[in-house]
Amino acid sequence: MQRRTFALAVSGLAAAALIAPLPGAAQKPIKVGFPMIMSGPGALFGEPASRGAQMFVDETNARGGVLGRKIELLVRDTKGNADEAVRVSRDLILRDNVDFLVGTLTSAEGPAVSVVAKENKIVFIAPIPKTDQLTAPDKLHPYVFRVASTTTIEGRTAAELMSKWNVRRIATISPDYAYGQDVTKAFVDYLKKLKPDVEIVDQQWPKLGEADYTPFINAQMAKKPDAVFSSLWGGHFVTFAKQAKPLGYFEAIKYNFFGAGEAASPETAKTMGNDYPFGIWGNSYDAFYWTEGPPAHRDYVKRLSAYLKDEHPSSWAIQGYIGMQALVEAIKKANSTDSDKVAKALLGLAIDTPHGKLTIREKDHQANRAQIYGKTVKDPKLGFAVMRPAVYIDPAKFMD
Repeated sequence: MQRRTFALAVSGLAAAALIAPLPGAAQKPIKVGFPMIMSGPGALFGEPASRGAQMFVDETNARGGVLGRKIELLVRDTKGNADEAVRVSRDLILRDNVDFLVGTLTSAEGPAVSVVAKENKIVFIAPIPKTDQLTAPDKLHPYVFRVASTTTIEGRTAAELMSKWNVRRIATISPDYAYGQDVTKAFVDYLKKLKPDVEIVDQQWPKLGEADYTPFINAQMAKKPDAVFSSLWGGHFVTFAKQAKPLGYFEAIKYNFFGAGEAASPETAKTMGNDYPFGIWGNSYDAFYWTEGPPAHRDYVKRLSAYLKDEHPSSWAIQGYIGMQALVEAIKKANSTDSDKVAKALLGLAIDTPHGKLTIREKDHQANRAQIYGKTVKDPKLGFAVMRPAVYIDPAKFMD
């Protein structure tokens, strides 16, 4: 009898050993794929965005991770190409077995990777692509979310600001792809609504990555506009502005130039130095000198400065940071890493970001993300352009 009891006990222990997880199995990291431009002109924004994401991961892991698990960020270079973004995203899912995707930069990459996320039923949070097409009704699906601004928000905000200028003849110059087309249309349509007497005298559409803007600049100057709206961004804006300035382009329009696409970001300003066309208007997702921001922002800038070892840290880091913050808060809310459960948790999710409360709307998976806008001047102490004043404009009235 005793022998039978002993045998049953051993049998029970063996079965329990088969069912119970091995030591440390529950501690496998939560893998997050981060497809992002890390080379070429777009790396001016992509590299700091990835550093911001990694900073959030490091801070979270230092506090014990999420659901008792550490986070592992796997960054892959998309090279600014939609096909490459799709390839590395599929590789992250199928080979690296990532649990989620956060990333992409251009408005060509974002929608392309969204399709991959839908096919694989994996949550994808886009922290940078702005094209309205990403979350348009015919493109929306349960797994795609955005914590960036949109082309509608940005274009309408720029239009409202320019509508107050004493100008009538307007020209535009934007890259010829989804972002440039969408934001320019939003700008033009809203400006005409606010100021019906404006005239669109010229529209230039250089290809994304154009190396020689001279023909576009000369053609536009010949039309003699009073003001120009541009959505050239990152290294593309840098190349354009360096070619336009010696030709007297900015002087000809009396610096009535609105540079969307973060033309006033600290990255762009520092890169250009004295080559920057001081006096133009621009925007940025963040600015370390934004003293009007909430206390949480000042604390974030202090931590970011230490993390990057840069007294004047990046503005783009905040997009990677917020993208990861939204994902982690959704995982906590769902109490799971299952994509279906996390996707549901993201609907209506409100998080306290360094810029204040951010909410992801249920109806279109879009966050109420705004930007900082202002007229640029050269700061004598910093030696590069800053927006003064730098104003964070609420996007609510521009979203629908």
